[in-house]
Amino acid sequence: MSATARKTAPLPDDIRAMKGGAPIVSLTAYTTPMAQMMDEHCDFVLVGDSVGMVLHGLPSTLGVTMEMMILHGQAVARGLQKAMLVIDMPFGSYEESPAQAFRNAARLMRETGAAAVKIEGGAHMAETIAFLSARGVPVMAHVGLTPQSINTLGGYKVQGRAEQGDALLAGAQAVADAGAFAVVLEKVPATLADRITETVDIPTIGIGASAGCDGQVLVVDDMLGLFTAFKPKFVKRYGTLGQDAEAAIAAYAAEVRDRRFPASEHTFGDAAPAKGATA
Repeated sequence: MSATARKTAPLPDDIRAMKGGAPIVSLTAYTTPMAQMMDEHCDFVLVGDSVGMVLHGLPSTLGVTMEMMILHGQAVARGLQKAMLVIDMPFGSYEESPAQAFRNAARLMRETGAAAVKIEGGAHMAETIAFLSARGVPVMAHVGLTPQSINTLGGYKVQGRAEQGDALLAGAQAVADAGAFAVVLEKVPATLADRITETVDIPTIGIGASAGCDGQVLVVDDMLGLFTAFKPKFVKRYGTLGQDAEAAIAAYAAEVRDRRFPASEHTFGDAAPAKGATA
């Protein structure tokens, strides 16, 4: 069934059942208007902790808080009817113990209405994923480049090349075995992404991975071209909204300084308009 034909949002089991079928479509969203625009077109919408860098100007995702994720999760939830809502668990909210992860995941789901949470990490997070899944918290896993671990990974580098490939594959298998309903593969070689997709029995969601993944996700601001100076290799820009917005702002500023805006049609007269006329 197509995204446009659905009357209700899918659940995690519905996404899992899409393994090997029609490609799964996803984008990030952080605001209600953006969520409304993508609701008809996406199978699930991700409130990513990338919000810290995209909207709050943070240098990485490490400074994102639970409160920030809840605020943006609530905003996105207001804009969705047909797409499933997934929300990132921020750094420090789940790594300490499975019990800590459950408390914070339950809070995120309860306060935002998200159907699932996403956590970063491979085999070392399997115990936590199993703990959450057994307690009613659907988990989307995330392996490869995990931005919350950039300080130990040495930056935003491609993961899984050469001898690292088998370990990354094992990590993806571990999260699938632990009960994750899908796994994001970020910035891994295409051949490795294809191997993982063929091996695990849950959908793979690629971002900088392979067209052979079961689905794709991008940061919406990247694919819309809202950033004028930054473009990751794996992003295709489907618009140039950043350039358009900058040009519009420049035109506005010029008209204000030239006193061309507001014009008479943008201001109000002293007399009340005649009945039926526009004020």
